[in-house]
Amino acid sequence: MISDPWFYAVAVPAVLLMGLSKSGFASGFGSLATPLMALAIPVPQAAAVMLPLLLVMDAVGIQQLWRERDPALLKLLLPAGLLGTLVGAFLFGVLSQHTVAAVVGGLTLLFLAQRLLFPPRSDVPRHSPPLGFALGIASGFTSFVAHAGGPPINAYVLPLRLPQLTYTATMAVFFGAVNLSKWIPYAWLGLIDARNVTTSLALMPLAPVGVWAGVWLARRIRPTWFYRLAYTGMFLTGVKLLWDGLAR
Repeated sequence: MISDPWFYAVAVPAVLLMGLSKSGFASGFGSLATPLMALAIPVPQAAAVMLPLLLVMDAVGIQQLWRERDPALLKLLLPAGLLGTLVGAFLFGVLSQHTVAAVVGGLTLLFLAQRLLFPPRSDVPRHSPPLGFALGIASGFTSFVAHAGGPPINAYVLPLRLPQLTYTATMAVFFGAVNLSKWIPYAWLGLIDARNVTTSLALMPLAPVGVWAGVWLARRIRPTWFYRLAYTGMFLTGVKLLWDGLAR
């Protein structure tokens, strides 16, 4: 098991932050968890340590909110997300983590700029299946390489303005399936080993705490503030990922 105290100083808040994100309450902040943990260990190892924790968080979120999901939206997004994980598995050794981080961060900031400068008109349909499928693939890919699947999928789902519990439940099911599909490729790539799994088990009690707290808050916060918080998280995530990609 990893014994470095500095690792746990950053890993504990990273796990809690990811749990809040999984609840939907702080959905934009989840992509910061792996970069935060990577302050103490290499990015691939951080991703491997986080994967079992994500599976627990997804299970808690699905158990809490299964009935609130949007089946039609999942029918569009899930196949795309799973296809994206396959792309990520094959390109994992080709593209550097920094390149992926820069691309995801840049696209996230471009999306937010577009939303700010050219807000969608209420009389223009916002549901575009081809765009949703493309961003689902991008989400599966970035989720595989850095657990940063939130920004691409949020670029499509947030403008739909779903009820906040429907949004939260739909994302829980989507990422539950995507994260489960990563397990075999991660093992094939040598990322699942005794040290990483043991470290994950040590952090496991924290996994549901953030989810439970976030679900409690999501049921009580006003929709306006819910989406403001989501967009704030996307902005911070975009800046952080772009910085990580361009700084090295």
